[in-house]
Amino acid sequence: MKDQELIALADKARAMAYAPYSNYRVGAALLTGSGKVYTGVNVENASYGLAICAERTAAVKAVSAGEREFVAIAVVTDNGGSPCGACRQVLAEFGPKLRIILADSAGKSREYSMSELLPDS
Repeated sequence: MKDQELIALADKARAMAYAPYSNYRVGAALLTGSGKVYTGVNVENASYGLAICAERTAAVKAVSAGEREFVAIAVVTDNGGSPCGACRQVLAEFGPKLRIILADSAGKSREYSMSELLPDS
C-alpha cells in the first residue's frame, strides 16, 4: 500500500474522532504484516486520563483481530503532531521496525522509524 493511500485512510477516519474537549481530532491507519489496514481515532472523555489516542485505538483493533506484526502507520492531525509516549510504546511492542508517517490536514507529511521516535526501547 502506498503512503498516500494510508494517509487518506487516516484522514477519512479522523472525521469520526470524538474530541469535544480539546477539538484536536486525530486519525490513524495501521498497516499490518498481513496487508490489512486498521483505522483508529482519538476518543476523549471528561475524565481526561480515560481518553484513548487514535494510534492505540488502531493497534488494539489490529491485535484483537489476531494481528501481531505492524508495518506502517499514518497519523493525521491538523498540525502533523507526533504520537505520545504511550502510543510509541504500544506501537513498538508489535512494530519494532514500524514506519511512522505523520501528516497534517494540508497533506504535508514526514516519516520516522520506530527507533527514531522511541530510541533504546
